[in-house]
Amino acid sequence: MVQNARSRTVLALYSAADDIQCHRVRLVLAAKGVTYDLIVVDPAKPQQDLLDLNPYHSLPTLVDRELTLYDTSVVCEYLDERYPHPPLMPIDPLSRARLRLAAVRIERDWLPEIEHIKAGGRPADAARKRLREQLLTALPLFKVSKFFLNPEMSLADCLVTPVVWRLPSLGVDLGREGKPIMDYGERLFHSQGYARSLTPEEKALRAL
Repeated sequence: MVQNARSRTVLALYSAADDIQCHRVRLVLAAKGVTYDLIVVDPAKPQQDLLDLNPYHSLPTLVDRELTLYDTSVVCEYLDERYPHPPLMPIDPLSRARLRLAAVRIERDWLPEIEHIKAGGRPADAARKRLREQLLTALPLFKVSKFFLNPEMSLADCLVTPVVWRLPSLGVDLGREGKPIMDYGERLFHSQGYARSLTPEEKALRAL
């Protein structure tokens, strides 16, 4: 019998086995060193627990005792405030706003193209081309600091890095022009905790 999420003494995360938004939350948890129960969900056949907890039946869904959160940005910011060390957002409002806006752009521009690629068929080739162009257009943002738009790792990196991790499996080659992006990814891939954020399915997408 599956233990009810609200009766757990640690966080419970309902997550798909291979999903960028779920990976994003797992990377935040890994960066914080937080212990949690990972409940892997087949999006096509979600557990009854998830259906009861989340009116949208969406993933990721985080349960912290009586609190249930299911918007990815809300989940990530909650975790950053709930577990303040190390902080994953800059202190000043301007930098925080820039990182939040960058995340919105990625969710609206990059992630839909990835879904088109994963769907396959003729539209996938056009989506690969668009995603490659969007990433190369963002190249200056990868050159500003050691991390994405910030001198320290932030919540934005927890979204960007899972995208870069999946590029080879998506058939997106940035070429020599995109080397700074791939170098950025390699720095994060070898950071403390990154391997812990990966499911077996995600580990199989490329060598760490």
